Amino acid sequence: MKTLPKATCLILLAFNIFAIQSVSANPIDHRQDAQRARIAEGMKSGELTAREAKRLGKNQRRIAAKEHKYREDGVLTARERKKLHKSLNKSSKRIYKQKHDRQSR
Repeated sequence: MKTLPKATCLILLAFNIFAIQSVSANPIDHRQDAQRARIAEGMKSGELTAREAKRLGKNQRRIAAKEHKYREDGVLTARERKKLHKSLNKSSKRIYKQKHDRQSR
């Protein structure tokens, strides 16, 4: 069996660690992107009116601003992360409710 040189193993190990971190580096941003996509899809399909989409988008910007404020000191504490997830959960429920309220544009 052929073995790899130590330098190659270290490079592969570093790459794997980086790949794992980049996938789960910021689940908050991932959730925000997913919610923005849900809003855009709702507009495209006609499930959301322009007014609903505008309101939901404004809510997403508020959450992003809150995240930015929390990250200003360079650290996102567990308490701040919990608050952001709570806001995102609320927003997700609003998106669902607006998409399924039988209004169309």
